[in-house]
Amino acid sequence: MRTLFALWAAPLALFWGWFFLSLNDINFGYVMLSRQLHDLVFQLYGEMLGIDPALIPGMVAKACILDSLLLMAFWAFRRRRVIGGWIRIMRDRYFDQASTPSA
Repeated sequence: MRTLFALWAAPLALFWGWFFLSLNDINFGYVMLSRQLHDLVFQLYGEMLGIDPALIPGMVAKACILDSLLLMAFWAFRRRRVIGGWIRIMRDRYFDQASTPSA
């Protein structure tokens, strides 16, 4: 499961790190992080997809959120017994005390 999380997080960190550094033109002398390359990459993707390049970051963000939700659902399914036990403990702790009349 750790490998799956690492394989999910590494590309996200690389893409969003590049995106925000190049968006703000914080390039440290590298052409890869320049605003010109940023604009060129999104212009090319926009032309290939036939959409406005300004829409692409939002589409990528939505895809990242969907992937994250799917991965968390997969993780929760694998740990459903542990999560169910935790929910029972919390329910007993907070709801059984509230239903007992105080004398």
